[in-house]
Amino acid sequence: MSTPIPVEELPVGVTESPVGVPALPVVVPALPKRKRKRRVKRKPKHMPRYNVVLWNDDEHTFEYVIFMMRDLFGHTKEQGRKIAIAVHLQGRAIVYTSHLELAELKRDQILAYGADKFVSDCKGSMWATVEKVEG
Repeated sequence: MSTPIPVEELPVGVTESPVGVPALPVVVPALPKRKRKRRVKRKPKHMPRYNVVLWNDDEHTFEYVIFMMRDLFGHTKEQGRKIAIAVHLQGRAIVYTSHLELAELKRDQILAYGADKFVSDCKGSMWATVEKVEG
């Protein structure tokens, strides 16, 4: 009788020697267990919030503000009207609050919105700024 061929010498996928004798089992040494590092749970960092502020001027109509708020922010007609009144009475109104990048984008959209179609001599968009929320 022939001696069995060790498994590591057999072609891949073959578990018996060519003469029909089962191959010798291969003993694989156990890998040492890794010690897991304890993960410290950290609170997610709070992103600072920023307000987009719309400033009053004498060139733009309430209708312009209402349409702009609906187009850029998805506000309802009533929300747009409240913002238009606040801008008119207080000189400014917070129209949006978000993280810095999105607040800057929304400010830029206001600045690029264009002239008031309801006023023939309107020179351009309303003025808007970004300011950090206190607290």
